[in-house]
Amino acid sequence: MHPTPNDATAAARRCAQALNSLHSLLYFTPDLAGELETFGIDDHTSIYLAGRASPLGAAGPELVTAAFNAFAPGLIAARLPALWGHITPRQAVAARQKAIGRALERLIGKEITTSRAMADAARLAAAAATAGALPGRPLYAANTAVEAPEEPHTALWHAATLLREHRGDGHIAVLGHAELTGIEALVIDCASGHGMSKDIVMPQRGWRQEEWSAAAERLADRGLVDVDGRLTARGTALRDTVERETGRLDRGPYAALGTARTGELAAFVHGLVNRAADAGAFPGPLRGFFAPATERWNRLGTATRKDRT
Repeated sequence: MHPTPNDATAAARRCAQALNSLHSLLYFTPDLAGELETFGIDDHTSIYLAGRASPLGAAGPELVTAAFNAFAPGLIAARLPALWGHITPRQAVAARQKAIGRALERLIGKEITTSRAMADAARLAAAAATAGALPGRPLYAANTAVEAPEEPHTALWHAATLLREHRGDGHIAVLGHAELTGIEALVIDCASGHGMSKDIVMPQRGWRQEEWSAAAERLADRGLVDVDGRLTARGTALRDTVERETGRLDRGPYAALGTARTGELAAFVHGLVNRAADAGAFPGPLRGFFAPATERWNRLGTATRKDRT
């Protein structure tokens, strides 16, 4: 039997979810903070910026705010460009690769990081990552200029980063078409029950309560949330459309890999992420988001989730 389009969509969605979680491990382990401590970088947001924005070069707050989309401009402007006075982008890229290599060895074990299966997964992910489209994807494009690490487990993380940013850049384009700002997309996601909670997202992204409330009011005026901040049927339909279109724009890398190999990669990375979660990689409230139980993970492709950390 040949895979159906629905099979391909579900496999791609599961793979994208697992790869996003693998990429996100960097921001929840102490290893990156340890690498950056010697440069005098010690607050959580600056650590995140050094880890994620460094492929863009010594970018200023305007570019990074635009590329990240969901972060409050003031949160970014308070740290950029000052961050690049402590560390160069090249040093930050090297620090993140060293940090994730050490973190994965600790969380999933050297036996797995040096295994044939890991090397095979790294090759599959790299093949998918090279099939992405550059136009309109600044974070993906910037990461393609980063030399891939030699160690298979770090190379897998690098490819996961490329694929995560490829999907994320497309997601921002779809949000723009839907006339949703970054904070409005966060409000919708938190209201959907599929994303992280507002108590986590709002301060992490640097938004104030009055900004959050104003975004909710704008969404209510469009009939997307009700007076209690819950998604309406129209809001649910728009969110589903945004996620479906995000997947459509992200289909190239997984089409190049093929449904069967995409499924293999998805299953392997999902196993790695869950092993890391069992070792305490993610905070308790976020485990289910980044490392969903297998039954829930298997339903991905029809369910919708937020793509950006």
